[in-house]
Amino acid sequence: MKLNKYIDHTLLKPTATKDDIKQLCNEAKKEDFFSVCVNSSFVKLAKKELKNTDVKICSVIGFPLGAMSTKAKVYEAKRALKDGADEIDMVINVGLLKSKSFKKVKNEIRSIKKVMPKNTLKVILETCYLNKEEILKGSELALNAKADFIKTSTGFGTGGATKEDVKLMKNVAKDKMKIKASGGIKDTKTAQEYIALGVERLGTSSGIAIVSGTKSESDY
Repeated sequence: MKLNKYIDHTLLKPTATKDDIKQLCNEAKKEDFFSVCVNSSFVKLAKKELKNTDVKICSVIGFPLGAMSTKAKVYEAKRALKDGADEIDMVINVGLLKSKSFKKVKNEIRSIKKVMPKNTLKVILETCYLNKEEILKGSELALNAKADFIKTSTGFGTGGATKEDVKLMKNVAKDKMKIKASGGIKDTKTAQEYIALGVERLGTSSGIAIVSGTKSESDY
């Protein structure tokens, strides 16, 4: 597969304007990226801009902290899907995972997957806040809750994807669940290294730099 089809072309910063989202969609169409990844309020606009194209729409849910109620996340997911999202990237409740409230974490993921049985659900672990055991446990909970992907990071925490974290996630996911790496992937070489580890999607705002072999100034 070509590099462009690994990329969720991403714009999640709070200052993103409608014009910024339109530009993101135009870039995605030009480069034939797999999807655009936007905040849920922009799903409807992205749907309009990407009409009659193959580019998918990914919406983040509970972003970037993951600390709101399960009901709020479920509602946001339903709304995003209604507005035209094809995929959902949800942030887990990191504090509950670290509190060892594993049943609550799993049930939340399961509750969101239940409203989107035919759509792709990616679970953001936010690995920068987790130790090795928590990364393994978070991955296991996502797998048991029938998530389609586990994802490393929001890009808004203290760090993004690392190869060590992806290897840990792969130990759990094996061939039963896919992995998305995000945060700090800004060039062709880095993207290829993650793909070689078995990553099947890359979340990045540096997609154009990755496919063109140029240097990115982006911070995600």
